[in-house]
Amino acid sequence: MFWQALTAVHDLGRLHDIAAILVRYGFGDMVRRMGLANALERAGRMLHWNNAEEFAHMPPPERVRRALEEMGPTFVKLGQVLATRIDLFEPEWIAEFGKLQDSAPAAPWAEIRQQLTEDLGASPETIFAAFEPEPLAAASIAQVHRARLEDGSSVVVKVRRPGIRPIIEADLRWLMRLAELAEAESAELRAFHPQEVARHFGQSLRRELDFAGECRNAERIAGNFAGYIDADSLETGQNGEAPAIIVIPRVYWQWTGERVCVQEFIDGISGCNLPAVERAGLDRKILARRGAHAVLKMILEDGFFHADPHPGNVFYLAGNRIAFIDFGMVGRLTEARRGQLINLLLGLVKHQPQRVADVMFEWTDDVTLDEAGLTLEIQTFVDQYHGVALSQLRLGAMLSDLVDILRQHRLALPADLSLLVKAFITLEGMGRELDPEFDMAGEALFLLEQAMRARYTPAAIAKRGWQAASEALALVAGLPQDVSRLLRAARRGRLEIHIDVTHLKRVGNQLDSAANRLVIGIVVAALIIGSSIVMTVPGGPTLLGLPVFGLLGFCGAVVGGIWLLLSIWKTSRADRE
Repeated sequence: MFWQALTAVHDLGRLHDIAAILVRYGFGDMVRRMGLANALERAGRMLHWNNAEEFAHMPPPERVRRALEEMGPTFVKLGQVLATRIDLFEPEWIAEFGKLQDSAPAAPWAEIRQQLTEDLGASPETIFAAFEPEPLAAASIAQVHRARLEDGSSVVVKVRRPGIRPIIEADLRWLMRLAELAEAESAELRAFHPQEVARHFGQSLRRELDFAGECRNAERIAGNFAGYIDADSLETGQNGEAPAIIVIPRVYWQWTGERVCVQEFIDGISGCNLPAVERAGLDRKILARRGAHAVLKMILEDGFFHADPHPGNVFYLAGNRIAFIDFGMVGRLTEARRGQLINLLLGLVKHQPQRVADVMFEWTDDVTLDEAGLTLEIQTFVDQYHGVALSQLRLGAMLSDLVDILRQHRLALPADLSLLVKAFITLEGMGRELDPEFDMAGEALFLLEQAMRARYTPAAIAKRGWQAASEALALVAGLPQDVSRLLRAARRGRLEIHIDVTHLKRVGNQLDSAANRLVIGIVVAALIIGSSIVMTVPGGPTLLGLPVFGLLGFCGAVVGGIWLLLSIWKTSRADRE
């Protein structure tokens, strides 16, 4: 139960805050089932259960979103991650999660200055020629200040909020316990894979706390775009070379670490300010096409992509160039996964339903899957676009509808693909805001066919063949040693076979509970029989004319019997729910 975690005393205050917020927004039953109420009452902290009426009229998605906002940065980030899981939640939930804004009041300058001095080795006034104490932006995890170096270069200094890590670590511990309980107690919630979501979220958030890791991501993407050109790259710079189409801010590593990073300041037009794009004379059609090509290159060619390319993370520069910032959230795709994605998108664009269905089956490991029913639904879905012009296809909407089919079959996408689908939908939305006639399917088709051809060049085939041959040879070379180990273990009687049975732990817990009840029942019966015998034996201390030891035995039997009945009643009630 959750209350066992109270051995970590430093988490108790945070636990009370979380439970109080859940109760306030009408999730008191969840608090009771988690055992939080009993735990806090044992610790002398009371919850107020009667003040949730004002939120009763709210729809559940809004109540959850507002509760996440009040619970703080970890849970705001969780909501933003859940907004990418269109395979798990209905559109109204995704829309509500999408309203979560990662903004917060700025931390006091004195605290920021002290931490900066520790990380930089000197005060910011010493390191920088100029430093603005007023932040450009403040979020739940970090805030950004503008500064200028001694050589005149403008930079941004991203600083992690002082003391934020212990809060986030405590929240992640409670979140994982909540996920474990949800998966164990609710078959309905088990379909959403809460432990997998919580584990993936924890890994993602811890990576986001490491600003040096974010800068490594930025440099990796910058390296992938080195020398990148497209058909519109005709303008040249002063040295006769074409300027970089895709700009990634430079990292100043001498002042970058886990809690602070210093990067080049991007002086451009925010993707949120489209009227300014018009006033600057930039070509919105070229910007839409270049942005799509850049993200598709990251996904299909590099397998390492900006997982949150929303307008706030994109800037438009002179010469119709595009800059990406904030690489705290990135996606990774293996070569095999990229091949599956290429097949899926080609199947959607070229109206090949069986190709789409085959990829869907590869993405799920559910042995109870109704393959015939799912195949028929996918064929019906793809066939409805038969004869539709390529320019009229909405690739993002098609992916959303396809994921909706998976959700209806209670199937979930692998975690790495949920970020990908969200990135596609965001990308197409940005493209159409820039250019209402933006043809995402047409742009993708060219790159998909190019990527497919690249996979079947003689060099690519030879590379995959060599890798497969190397793996096969390594397997054959190790076979004698493996067989020898197996025979030695068999001769010593130490041959073990491990079988992983789904939900076996829960079955074991149920057996333990049944055994405990049986033991209590035997003890109660023994107390009744023993006390009855004691009552017939003369002598010894008495109370109200009855032997004291006999009365104590009967009292113990009554307590044990009441506990046994309550345990059986609670289990029966939980099974009915």
